[in-house]
Amino acid sequence: EAVERSYVLGRLILDYIRTFMWPAVLLLVVVIFQEDLMGILKGREFKAFGVEIGPAVEQIQQVEATTQQELAEAVAAALGEMSDVRAFVRQPATISAAGSRGLPVRFVVQNSDIDKLRAIIPDFLERAKARPEFAFVQVDLKFSQPELALQIDRERAEAIGVSTRAIVDTVQASLSGQRYGYFLKDGEQYEIIGQMRREARDDPADLSRLLVRAEGGGLVPVDNLVTLRERSSAPVLYRFNRFAAATFSANLAAGYALGDGVEAMRAVAAETLDESYSVELDGQSREFEDTGSSLTFVFAFALLLIYLVLSAQFESFRDPLAIMLTVPMAIAGGLLALWYFNQTLNIFSQIGLIMLIGLVTKNGILIVEFANQQRAAGMSLAAAVEAAAAARFRPILMTTFSTVLGTLPIALALGAGAQSRVPLGLAVIGGMLLGSVLSLYVVPAAYRVLAPADAPDRPADQRRAVSVDSEDNRARRAADSYSTAR
Repeated sequence: EAVERSYVLGRLILDYIRTFMWPAVLLLVVVIFQEDLMGILKGREFKAFGVEIGPAVEQIQQVEATTQQELAEAVAAALGEMSDVRAFVRQPATISAAGSRGLPVRFVVQNSDIDKLRAIIPDFLERAKARPEFAFVQVDLKFSQPELALQIDRERAEAIGVSTRAIVDTVQASLSGQRYGYFLKDGEQYEIIGQMRREARDDPADLSRLLVRAEGGGLVPVDNLVTLRERSSAPVLYRFNRFAAATFSANLAAGYALGDGVEAMRAVAAETLDESYSVELDGQSREFEDTGSSLTFVFAFALLLIYLVLSAQFESFRDPLAIMLTVPMAIAGGLLALWYFNQTLNIFSQIGLIMLIGLVTKNGILIVEFANQQRAAGMSLAAAVEAAAAARFRPILMTTFSTVLGTLPIALALGAGAQSRVPLGLAVIGGMLLGSVLSLYVVPAAYRVLAPADAPDRPADQRRAVSVDSEDNRARRAADSYSTAR
């Protein structure tokens, strides 16, 4: 009956999506999940729900400017109006990784005592649902399985002369379905299971049928020696790092990033949990936390590598410092562009920021290299810096504009699936524009401060060229003087 009901509700959802999303969707497949006796969700895909809605791929391009996020929000709003289902809309991660399935926010609460976990789950769940960062929140540890707890009255049993072991063995042999062995029949192996028939153990009152022998030889009904208590328990107990754990999964609301969801969960944990609990992240949240912490290492390693390469190229530890002052300015430009266009700092924007390290240092290399050449030719420090900034102005602008124009299609989200790469384009464009403009002022100023006062050593060919020019000038001046004297 539950599966049939789910089938009907799935058909209603499918019909609704088909009415307002055609022809933006080519294929819809509905998968119905059903809990088995152990509470484990098992999915079953109904092929009847796979309906081809759009007649051709080309028709997707004829739909008005509707993004995947807008379609997801519309479907989520429609499902929220259906009181018979508990549904949510999930957009799969662009880059699939280990643990990327499921909802994006997965927050694990751990404790060695399962009863303490059971006590905080309702309050934690209500507080998480009240947070504006989440559109949907659920927990995997559900105490939904009814059970009867038998508590032995030891004093009464001792007074009658019945041992606790006899009561336990009788109940276990009658109700637990314990396997005692195997037997072979017609070449097939069968299990030997000891328990009462189904009709004799369906009702709690059937305990009166169980009899246990007292020391005097009489039979005593088990229900006279035990107390029944109804309670609910978890069909499945989950563990994380060897601790009993409850995982709270959440779907993000519109306008919130994964980092916002993780911080919201941490805030709820700070309000609800005491020091006996521990928390962990799982799934996409764990991947987000790991990649965010490794970004600092990658960024620092890239800076160190470029500094060492430039030091070897210029045979100086000062000149690379003036060149690499363009990196903070470019990073600031990339972050400013992301903030202005309401984009997040995700894996794509992080790649763009790392790309900026190599792109903007090129501008500083052009200025410092030319200034060193001019000083080697005999120019003063101030004159060499001014000449380098003026001479390299056009090459810097040309390379900057070519990079910006090449990255512009990524920032404009042209092409299928390009919207996920918009932060990369914006980070590169914003960083290149601001870093290139400021490098024309900051790099010359830093070079004047960091460069040594004496001119760098000139190569042998440059020294010969300067000496030849000096001899020619002396000869020319001598000839001019001789002509004047005559």
